[in-house]
Amino acid sequence: MTKIIQDAYICAATRTPIGKAPKGTFKHTRPDDLLAHVLKGIYESTPSLDLNMIGDVIIGCAMPEAEQGMNVARLALLMAGYPHTVPGITINRFCSSGLQAVAMAADKIRLGEEDLMIAGGTESMSLIPMMGNKVVMNPGIFKEEHLAIAYGMGLTAEKVAQKWKISREEQDKFALFSHKKACNAILEGQFSEEIKPYLVNEYSPGASGSVVTKSLIVNWDEGPRPDSTFEALSKLKAVFSQNGSVTAGNSSQMSDGAAALLLASEKAVQKFNLKPLAKFLGYAVAGVPPEIMGIGPIEAIPKVLKRTGLSLKDIDWIELNEAFAAQALAVMQQLDLDPSIVNPLGGAIALGHPLGATGAIRTATLLHGLKRHKKKYGIVTMCIGSGMGAAAVFENLS
Repeated sequence: MTKIIQDAYICAATRTPIGKAPKGTFKHTRPDDLLAHVLKGIYESTPSLDLNMIGDVIIGCAMPEAEQGMNVARLALLMAGYPHTVPGITINRFCSSGLQAVAMAADKIRLGEEDLMIAGGTESMSLIPMMGNKVVMNPGIFKEEHLAIAYGMGLTAEKVAQKWKISREEQDKFALFSHKKACNAILEGQFSEEIKPYLVNEYSPGASGSVVTKSLIVNWDEGPRPDSTFEALSKLKAVFSQNGSVTAGNSSQMSDGAAALLLASEKAVQKFNLKPLAKFLGYAVAGVPPEIMGIGPIEAIPKVLKRTGLSLKDIDWIELNEAFAAQALAVMQQLDLDPSIVNPLGGAIALGHPLGATGAIRTATLLHGLKRHKKKYGIVTMCIGSGMGAAAVFENLS
């Protein structure tokens, strides 16, 4: 019996502001609280929704331990006020975890197994270190053919810069442009529709043993720097290789944040009077050599375009996660991407990269951007630690 594939629609997409780790606005904020916040945002923006009909909540997280352990998806959805009948699962594909969650949720709908799904991601790089609290790699990884997995991402970026001949000047100019685009986008209110402001309370000792509470409503991304200059970036020292070109200034920022999206079948769209932002068209992952992991999108983008029957000429907007300027430039060079449609609102060098949440955050940015600028097709893509790439294609319907 042949099963008919049905369409999966994204009907809501929201995110927190992105905080700088480890000393930014969210330095003491738990990732499960950030996630619960955006999960609340989903049902607040779709009041006609019957939460009992949600088939599953799939959440990406790159380091699912400590404050974001214990199946953070399930814990956060309960804290957000969802019925106990709604299940939740936490998944991990490092930097593409949030996008992988969206793809898995879409597939459940496309196969007709569910009519309503929620996908998203959360990550606190302030509270959980880059490689987790306890790093114990299998000794087999240290064999020559696998050793690059233990390099650290910075060295893989240096190797990409060398192989694709990406100069330090090019990287710093790219980084500066990322900040300029992001700062302009913030001034223009380009992120206002997707960001759900977050209330942060800070406590300090007061007189006679009292506690002083200072409250701050955060509705902006902390990373973009309006004072960034090429001269300042060019003075930074390489941090991964003595004679290298990759610096803190032309690399993505460590960050804290969360995002959530509501996906629905056509039946659910009609039943709950939902207004789709976009249609999910396809997703692909691909493997590449770990020592040049940053080139992952070079393999993933053609793969997903072939699956969806589209070409790069059809694409109006690309959210390419800027893990490093070197790898983003190499991808753009290799695939001959039009710079004017790549990260038009800035990328991770300015906006930040909260690992497992990034894919969901960038999807929210893409979908609202396509709607606002009346563009049709968009791609979210990124490289992935250990040597992979991922890409998903969406069609604007709003």
